[in-house]
Amino acid sequence: MKKIDRMRERVSILPTSTYLSKMHDAGWTLIALEWEREVESSSAPEPEQLPAASEEIPFGLRIGSDCRHLEDDPLEMQTLRFVAEMIVQDISFNSMADALNVREYRTRDGRPWNAAAVFKLTPRLIEVAPRILSGAEWESRKKQLTRVTWNS
Repeated sequence: MKKIDRMRERVSILPTSTYLSKMHDAGWTLIALEWEREVESSSAPEPEQLPAASEEIPFGLRIGSDCRHLEDDPLEMQTLRFVAEMIVQDISFNSMADALNVREYRTRDGRPWNAAAVFKLTPRLIEVAPRILSGAEWESRKKQLTRVTWNS
């Protein structure tokens, strides 16, 4: 298997066609151009205001179409609602995973659910529960759920 060499050059003047031809003849292939410029930024957020690139997006949310805000991911929110219903019914994590898989819900990375993955959703579920468990939709759905008998 061949190894690929990469080289990044800092430029102070625009490359000439002679220079580009010389590099091409030496076996190099131009794969990208990167441009930058200074701009006045009165409304652009400061770097410390932007979230870290490695920060994971919470389950149930996705990057909005404007690439600046998070918005609800309908399928993941549906998954969270379903898990909330099963928690109200006092269903085990194994059974929750089985129910999610039967409905063909998948984890964010496309794998089938298991008990550990469902358990890892609980902190996120606690965050969104007030929003999920309120409103007319939940009130009508709550009536359909079977009553849980505690300590029986």
